[in-house]
Amino acid sequence: MPLSEHEQRMLEQMERALYAEDPKFATALEGSGLRTYTRRRVYQAVAGFLVGIALLMAGMVAKQVWLSVVGFLVMLGCAVLAVTGWRKAPKPGEQPAGGPQAGGPQARRQGRQRRSMMDRIEQRWQRRRDEQGH
Repeated sequence: MPLSEHEQRMLEQMERALYAEDPKFATALEGSGLRTYTRRRVYQAVAGFLVGIALLMAGMVAKQVWLSVVGFLVMLGCAVLAVTGWRKAPKPGEQPAGGPQAGGPQARRQGRQRRSMMDRIEQRWQRRRDEQGH
């Protein structure tokens, strides 16, 4: 369930207050969750890749082609997960895309467009409800 406009404003005010009060703490909280999640995902993908190699080798030794194919598919899937997780990971000093200070001109413009689109959708929804008598 999306936040209302009032709730979004309150959340933004709380974030600004946190940054003003203790910027070091706010910065530490900001990217750590995403960074550790992505790092863990990459590590899991590497472990899965090694399991895929083991399955591939076991299939070759046991002369079971299907096991080798499964091992290859596991390796391929884990390699894709590792690469996509690595690309999405924010750099240690980098600001995550959704942070409160991520507002370059393009990000602000995109936020305004998205907000105005949501406003129009909400207005249409309200009009329909009013027309139906609810």
